[in-house]
Amino acid sequence: MKIFTSLKEWQGWRAEVTDSPVGFVPTMGALHEGHLSLVAASTEQDAVTVVSVFINPTQFDDRADFDVYPNNFQQDIDRLEAAGVDAVLLPDEEQIYVDGYRFKVTESDFSTRFCGAHRPGHFDGVLTVVMRLLNLVQPDNAYFGEKDFQQLQLIRDMVAAFFMPVNIKACATIRETDGLAMSSRNQHLDRNNRTKAASLYAALKQSRTAEEAREVLTGKGFDVDYVEDISNRRLAAARLGSTRLIDNVEI
Repeated sequence: MKIFTSLKEWQGWRAEVTDSPVGFVPTMGALHEGHLSLVAASTEQDAVTVVSVFINPTQFDDRADFDVYPNNFQQDIDRLEAAGVDAVLLPDEEQIYVDGYRFKVTESDFSTRFCGAHRPGHFDGVLTVVMRLLNLVQPDNAYFGEKDFQQLQLIRDMVAAFFMPVNIKACATIRETDGLAMSSRNQHLDRNNRTKAASLYAALKQSRTAEEAREVLTGKGFDVDYVEDISNRRLAAARLGSTRLIDNVEI
């Protein structure tokens, strides 16, 4: 497995890659089985699998959240090598934002709802870094989890709007045995809140309406940002202590 910290070296290597298709999994590290399921999808379908690890500062609306975001670098590298990844891209902020974030991607409709209504600037940061990474990696396929459903849809729409030659592949949410969607942020939950956290999935699945799900979650001690239905999905975001959890289910 090759590891690149220099974008110049990366671009030189990428120019020499002739095998196809190339699959890409962008991550912010602190890898769990959800991330590894995306990697597995790529290694099964693509001749070359590339993973990026970059904790993107521009998508954090709260700097304190960025400062405590988990960083398990060596464990991540070991897991990626064991998973059969061909190359890992490890850029730093100065290389990704060589322009100082003067140029950004802004979506003016869907990104203002749900998580966007509670996290100003978040999706500008997400879309901007994803576009930059897709331009650097030039994959045939890029893999994203359905847990971040709003993000997934925005990335699909961005790729279509800018005629980017990449297939966005959606992968099912990977859950703990009690139903909690796997997330790097789960490790911030204390024991009591970790037990409560499983109620998020149960409430979304079992409630007849979004309002009923909100009431259930509020009664169990969640600070609910939103629970809303859109098309055949029920989306939610809620906090337990300082940890913000998101999830969605088919309805």
